[in-house]
Amino acid sequence: MRFLITLIASSLLVGGLFLFGTKLLNNTSSSETDVLFVYNWGEYIDPELIKQFTEETGIRVVYETFDSNEAMLVKIKQKQRYDVVFPSEYTVEKMKKDNLLLPIDPDKIPNIKNIDERFLGLSFDPGNEYSLPYFWGTVGILYNPETTTGMDFSTWDSVWDESLLNDVLLLDGARETIGFVLNSEGHSLNSTNKEELDQAKQKLEKLSPNVRGIVGDEIASMMKENEAKVAVVWSGMAMDIMYENEDLIYTIPQEGTNLWFDTMAIPSSAKNIDGAHQFINFLLDKNVALQNTDWVGYATPNQAAFKELDEEVKNAKEFYPDKETMEKLEVYRDLGPEWTEYYNELLLEFKMSLD
Repeated sequence: MRFLITLIASSLLVGGLFLFGTKLLNNTSSSETDVLFVYNWGEYIDPELIKQFTEETGIRVVYETFDSNEAMLVKIKQKQRYDVVFPSEYTVEKMKKDNLLLPIDPDKIPNIKNIDERFLGLSFDPGNEYSLPYFWGTVGILYNPETTTGMDFSTWDSVWDESLLNDVLLLDGARETIGFVLNSEGHSLNSTNKEELDQAKQKLEKLSPNVRGIVGDEIASMMKENEAKVAVVWSGMAMDIMYENEDLIYTIPQEGTNLWFDTMAIPSSAKNIDGAHQFINFLLDKNVALQNTDWVGYATPNQAAFKELDEEVKNAKEFYPDKETMEKLEVYRDLGPEWTEYYNELLLEFKMSLD
């Protein structure tokens, strides 16, 4: 779930292959097999690949985006038609429990062979019965060494440094923000221990003087223009920002952090199930995945595509961590409605305290 996540569901791209908006979802006159309804994060696929898929299959793509797993879930629960969705790992777990996903037929997706085995059979979907990995990454610290001279960002505690007054940007996500504070104290970012969570809240409150904003896409423009010295960001977002501002550095703190996955899945509301399998298989093609990875900027789980990446990218340990670092990373789990609400309340209370 995560790269330039701007909600553009209300926008329409006239002329063709990209159609946005609920009205189009409900009023299309195409047959069920001639059209594919795709629901993805914003700016999370190379548009040229949509055109290529249509050219190869004759299937027209109606493409809509969401800005959070929760927003996506609302529409899926309303049984709005989507044939392919891109939920994050803990959301896959939740959707499985709520019978919101259809099983994937591996016989219809031969390009599964291209996926790195390390990213198959993970805890949120052990047999990959309902999902296949799309992109993956981490949460870490993006900073400008020119404006933070002498500072060491190898630990999460560095963002509390008094020299960063009003110069730290945080992601507007409860799991990310509460999670890194939990990690800074040596706790699991899936903690359901109220004492640990309250401790995290108290520590987060001590960060208030340093927090310039709790934002989403704005992090990209602000860090590119050096409007803040430090940001807690997703790795793919960091890579994109670093293309524009080569002075910046992204690091994974030594206490550990989140290892996240965005996946491809078929919701229970799907009508074009064969088309959904074709689309997922298409995205797992080596050349398609390579082009998509270059465009999106996140780490690919596609081993065949990874081998073709530039050596500089493949050897960037901050984006493709080594085994030692990977062992310190933790995947989000579905915490259930009660604890999910508690995390959200903690972040909301903190945001209100900043006003």
